[in-house]
Amino acid sequence: MNVVISDDYQDCVKTLDCFAKLKDHQVTIYNDTVKDVDALVQRYKDADAIVLTRERTSITKELLERLPNLKLISQTGKINYHVDVQACASQGVVVCDGSGSGACTVELNLLLILASLRNLVPEVERLKNGLWQGTLGRQLSGKTVGVLGFGRLGSQLSHVVKALGAKPLVWGRESTLEKAKAQGFEVASSREEFFKTCDILTLQLRLIPATLHYVKAQDLALMKADSILVNVSRAELIEPGALYEGLKKGHPGFAAVDVYENEPVLGAKDPLISLPNCLCSPHLGFVEKDNYEVYYGTAFDNINAFAAGSPQNVVKV
Repeated sequence: MNVVISDDYQDCVKTLDCFAKLKDHQVTIYNDTVKDVDALVQRYKDADAIVLTRERTSITKELLERLPNLKLISQTGKINYHVDVQACASQGVVVCDGSGSGACTVELNLLLILASLRNLVPEVERLKNGLWQGTLGRQLSGKTVGVLGFGRLGSQLSHVVKALGAKPLVWGRESTLEKAKAQGFEVASSREEFFKTCDILTLQLRLIPATLHYVKAQDLALMKADSILVNVSRAELIEPGALYEGLKKGHPGFAAVDVYENEPVLGAKDPLISLPNCLCSPHLGFVEKDNYEVYYGTAFDNINAFAAGSPQNVVKV
C-alpha cells in the first residue's frame, strides 16, 4: 500500500522500532503541517492509507471527495473531532482507532505544576543572564489540586499528587464524582466551590461537544489570585479569550498551557505566549518515545491488518 504519514515534526517516525512494521509498504513522510485543502490533496492524492498524528491534520468531507484512491485512515491515539467519520463512511474510507498509555501526559501535567510553583523557567533565565536567585517558590505538598474530569488521566494524576502530599479535589459530571469518591478522593460540593478552592486547577476532560468551552470567564474570575491553571488537554475546553483576559486581571494568577486553539503555533503567534504569568510549551503532552512506539505501532498494525483483509479497531459510524 502507498502510505502517507503527516505532521512528523521531529522527523522521528522512521527512527522508531515499530517503523519496521511498514517494510512491505511504500511510505512517504511529511514533517510539517499544511491546512489548505489544495495542499493536502497534493500530499494525499496517491495515498491508499493515511496515518494521522493525533489532531494535527483535519480530514473533512471536502478533502475526502478529492481523494478517490484513499482506502484507510489509521489514527495515532483516539479519533476525535478532526476526522469526519460520517463522510469517510460515505466515501468508503475505513477509519481505524489507535491507543496510547497516557502516562506521559500525566507526567507533563506534574512537570508544569512543579515548574510553575518553583518559578523554574525564570530562575534558569536569571542564571543564564548572570544573576542568582530572585524569587521565592512554593511547594506542592499541602496544596489543593483541582482535577476537572476523572477519566484514566484524571485518576492517575490524582494518585500522583496525593503521593506528593497534595490534596486532590475533583469536579465533573455526576458519574465522574461517583468514580472519584469510590477511589477515596474528595469531590467539590459545587462548581463554584471547585474554582474558588483550588490552589492548582488541572483540566483532564476529553474534548467533545459537551465539554467545548466548558470553562467560562466567570469560572476563572472565581479563582484565587495566587492560583495556577494547568491545561495539557485541549485549548477549546476554555471559552475563547477567557484565559488570556483572566491572566491579565490576575485570576488565575498564573497558567501553564501545552495546547492552543490554532496549532502549530509558529512565530510565537499566540497571545498567551506574551504574558509574563503564563508558561507555554509546544503541545508536548503525548510526545515521548515509549508513547510514540505504542501510538504508531498500533497505527501500523491497523494498516497491516487492513492490507491482509482483516481490518481491526474500526471506528463505527
